[in-house]
Amino acid sequence: MTAGGVVIVHRKLFIALAARHRLPTVYWNRMYVADGGLISYGPDTIDQYRRAAAYVDRILKGEKPADLPVQAPTRYDLAINLKTARALGLEVPPTLLAIANEVIE
Repeated sequence: MTAGGVVIVHRKLFIALAARHRLPTVYWNRMYVADGGLISYGPDTIDQYRRAAAYVDRILKGEKPADLPVQAPTRYDLAINLKTARALGLEVPPTLLAIANEVIE
């Protein structure tokens, strides 16, 4: 599922359609899993904000923005909704549950 304003606003509709058609889905943010989606895997947004604050600090101390390196996310979140998995007839492997940051029962 892509990220974007329209998709975020209508996420419950997308989740309902996926459930109606029994489609296992992977989303980019945990809010989809909290609303009934199956799995989300994406960058840890809080970590990204912390790192952005460090960049702002460096700029305010005189570094040129053009001289700062571009950084890729280093931390990712995995969330799994077991209720949705059961509704789809899926069994989530214990190894996947063990590495998940959040498991919704």
